[in-house]
Amino acid sequence: MDEKGLLIADGLDHAFVGLMMRFNVLEPIACYDYDRVIEGYIEEGMTEEEAIEFFEFNVIGAWVGERTPCYLRRMTLDEAIEATEE
Repeated sequence: MDEKGLLIADGLDHAFVGLMMRFNVLEPIACYDYDRVIEGYIEEGMTEEEAIEFFEFNVIGAWVGERTPCYLRRMTLDEAIEATEE
């Protein structure tokens, strides 16, 4: 966490894309690109399957309070609708 209270995900600076802000939340939270995170784990030697499993369980699955970073999956609106209907 930096001096202003922004919670930063360790080792994921390469995937940082900006800040996420929403109604009724006092402070913005860090936002990372899901695919860039996976690519980074693959570059470190994981298979794609290992990278996804590790990331979804150990990173996305880690709730550290209201300042927990978010992870953005870039897709079209149609892709997002389809993904949330499954």
